[in-house]
Amino acid sequence: MAEPVVRIPDAKVALSTASVYPESTATAFEIAARLGYDGVEVMVWTDPVSQDVEALKRLSDYHQVPILAVHAPCLLITQRVWSTDPWVKLQRARAAAETLGASTVVVHPPFRWQRTYARDFVNGIWRMADETDVRFAVENMYPWRYRDREMLAYAPAWDVSNDDYRHFTVDLSHTATARTDGMAMVDRMGDRLAHVHLADGKGSGKDEHLVPGRGDQPCAELLERLARTGFDGHVVIEVNTRRAMSSAEREADLAEALAFTRLHLASSAQAPRP
Repeated sequence: MAEPVVRIPDAKVALSTASVYPESTATAFEIAARLGYDGVEVMVWTDPVSQDVEALKRLSDYHQVPILAVHAPCLLITQRVWSTDPWVKLQRARAAAETLGASTVVVHPPFRWQRTYARDFVNGIWRMADETDVRFAVENMYPWRYRDREMLAYAPAWDVSNDDYRHFTVDLSHTATARTDGMAMVDRMGDRLAHVHLADGKGSGKDEHLVPGRGDQPCAELLERLARTGFDGHVVIEVNTRRAMSSAEREADLAEALAFTRLHLASSAQAPRP
């Protein structure tokens, strides 16, 4: 029997519902089904449907698109979504993930002004992780910049790979904004890397979330490494399509991102070069 030419990991490729903004959460399910994504990650934010577990379940069943992850409402614009208490937000995200069959909750590190939350965050995430099979995958962020000034907005740190978490999410748009080495961060995360937000960036002061391949981040290199190491988490396309001039242009960008991801997740079955 001939040896396989390529090795494809068990990782599923999902579409973040944030990738269709300003379109709705419901539109994301429709596009994911049409383009052939393996599932979606629900960004819980101001869209009422994203906050409604029963509505999400109906969308998933109707489009036959599983919900693979839930992104807890950690953004500035979601400070009042699912309570103003950050621990209640995470509890509700976990309950939603368990109900919807999602394996992962994505969470950002606290803002520095959330002092009580930040003080207990690392230990608190461990406690919550011990109570469920759902993975709490803490995502790397970036320093905020204004002109020549840099503000450290997150605590304990924006580079979560230096802290003790059971699971991590790496976001390559965030490594671009932080102007840090994405692959070195992945090395520090090691086998605790459970989730990937795939997007590109060029290192500007803004969190760009470009379609993979349109920036200078190691998107292809990371995917090829995941293929070689048998990564079994999720790769989530989380790109910014706000500038799309039409629904067709937005869908073309999301199709391109999916094709790029599947191509580079198919790694040569031969031993990797040194």
